[in-house]
Amino acid sequence: MDLPPTGHEPVMLREVLELLAPSSGQTVVDCTVGRGGHALAIGQRLGSDGLLIGLDADPRNLEFAAGQLKSLPCRVRLFHANFAKLSSVMEEVGNPAVGGILADLGVSTNQLFDPAYGLSFDRAMPLDMRLDPELPENAADLVKKLPEESLANVLYQLAQERYSRQIARKIVETRKISPIRDTEALAELVRSAIPRRGGPPERIDPATRTFLALRMAVNREMENLRELLKQGPAALGTGGRMAVISFQSMEDRSVKQAFRSLEQTGVMKVMTKRPLSPCDEECARNPRARSAKMRVGIRVAGCELRVASSS
Repeated sequence: MDLPPTGHEPVMLREVLELLAPSSGQTVVDCTVGRGGHALAIGQRLGSDGLLIGLDADPRNLEFAAGQLKSLPCRVRLFHANFAKLSSVMEEVGNPAVGGILADLGVSTNQLFDPAYGLSFDRAMPLDMRLDPELPENAADLVKKLPEESLANVLYQLAQERYSRQIARKIVETRKISPIRDTEALAELVRSAIPRRGGPPERIDPATRTFLALRMAVNREMENLRELLKQGPAALGTGGRMAVISFQSMEDRSVKQAFRSLEQTGVMKVMTKRPLSPCDEECARNPRARSAKMRVGIRVAGCELRVASSS
């Protein structure tokens, strides 16, 4: 797969601009600024009086985005921070009323292909998987030290891997002999642990779910999403909108449940009763967009919502 010029193509850009509806003078937060694709399009609509706040856990992508966003007419504040720290970031910028929040939960295409991240098994890479290099543990650490039952639970709970116990057992048996240090070795190990079956080959590589689960565990993706779904709505001003693009069923379920709860308590009105998906044209142009689902909510007046920042 060829990388786009920026290293990543923003998913559902047209739908984001339509439903988030950024306008002149607003403050908008891009919680996953990545390579700057969504942020660039949003910032162009904010005008000279607007403020674009960008967060990203990956300092390498954040540095690239800073260069991409230099031409914007609005003010730009960028922070090396996971969106679980949104409340702290908003406090640092003076807690302005926010007109829009966007979070694209997918990894950037460049991250998948850069060996520094260790996310891919199409060739040997260090078994890292940290999007933020400052995180204390990488995937090799988890594979090395997690007890067999805990490892199986990670694979099943985060990626619904039905052969989680067989894979965990194989990992534990193998690591007793020699460390599992690179992605290619782990992928081969996982494939060998899964029973062979007849019929046509699976649509995805058998190692895919294991790699997904480990990446989510290393980066604490579900825990951080839960924090965002608490802190994001609290940062919105009346009429402010929050859009979340997810790529895993577990993520989408969490967003759906959080938005529904906020609607039931009168904090938010859900604009997307069903999640939006990319159009056929976008999926043909960018196959990685196929699993994307976007949900959007709008903050309702007259209901106070305060959430303490994550420690």
